[in-house]
Amino acid sequence: MIITKINLHHLRMRLQSPFETSFGSTHDRECIILEAHSDDFVGYGECVADADPGYSYETAVTAWHILQDFLIPQIINTNLQSAEDLQSRISNVKGHPMAKAGLEMVYWDLLGKCEGKSLQELLGGQGKQVKVGVSVGLQADLDALVNAVARYLDQGYGRVKLKIKPGRDVSEVEAVRDDFPDLPLQVDANSAYTLGSARALNPLDEMDLLMIEQPLSEDDLWDHRQLQAGFRTPICLDESIISPRHARQALEMEACRVVNIKSGRVGGLSQARAIHDLCHTKGVPVWCGGMLETGVGRAANLALASLPGFVFPGDISATDRYYAEDITIERFELNPDSTIDVPEKDGLGISIDTQALESATVNKVAIG
Repeated sequence: MIITKINLHHLRMRLQSPFETSFGSTHDRECIILEAHSDDFVGYGECVADADPGYSYETAVTAWHILQDFLIPQIINTNLQSAEDLQSRISNVKGHPMAKAGLEMVYWDLLGKCEGKSLQELLGGQGKQVKVGVSVGLQADLDALVNAVARYLDQGYGRVKLKIKPGRDVSEVEAVRDDFPDLPLQVDANSAYTLGSARALNPLDEMDLLMIEQPLSEDDLWDHRQLQAGFRTPICLDESIISPRHARQALEMEACRVVNIKSGRVGGLSQARAIHDLCHTKGVPVWCGGMLETGVGRAANLALASLPGFVFPGDISATDRYYAEDITIERFELNPDSTIDVPEKDGLGISIDTQALESATVNKVAIG
């Protein structure tokens, strides 16, 4: 496959409601949409780097620079044999997994369109739907939190994840558990604790949680190992797993019992699949995290989450959970059984609403 031209679109999109985590509150979500041309086909990818370097050191601005000046020049007008070939060609660029993942997603979309196969088929997934849940950000008070959870349950979500941080943890989880004793529930700290302060989370072990996600620093596998040894509840690693190598080390170290896989965080769908395969072989459950994606990235997440090792529901909520107007014509809707349909059309299985794309674009450039 030879990609002859790539257009970059820097987007800023208003969320339906602010989303607050330990990193801060997000009102507008930024990302980069890649539009690639190969023969008669046009493919799309999404770089999930946001405006601020909270979750990751990458931002939309830095990813734009890396894509335009380093990554795209190394693959444009070259004959790409596979996703692994693409990864090899850009391997001299250290880090910047979100930029790399956006570029690789373009390749998969074009490959599917060229071969007449869906991304699910290309990745080896199965099933027409995947189980999903919803992530609930920090709320103003306990009543607001319980009411927010109740609204999502009324909408049909069957699993809830609560964001927590020091001082906003045990009492809030307890309030939700008391009102919804049978709800599949998990929490996410986004690296907000130290090994010492995380001892305050010990009461969570009595609340029948699916997992406690990323309580400690993103670069600290060893302390996660020590923390996991003191908890019955599985520790799930997110930010700490940035490559298949880190996943292997975490499992060998027993730093976690669950892995959250985000293709943007690990550098691409090929890397995400490799982590899935490793965990599946070792009997370690995985699930697909979310990054407030547009319909482009959401379609890719659904295909990825259809692989057999994705045991827990993913953070792949319906389109209207995040955006009143998305950039894809397809709107992903929640089924009554807390699932979302996996796209079946070629490639990512989406088509772009060009007017919505233009409306959300704050900068664009053509390369090639």
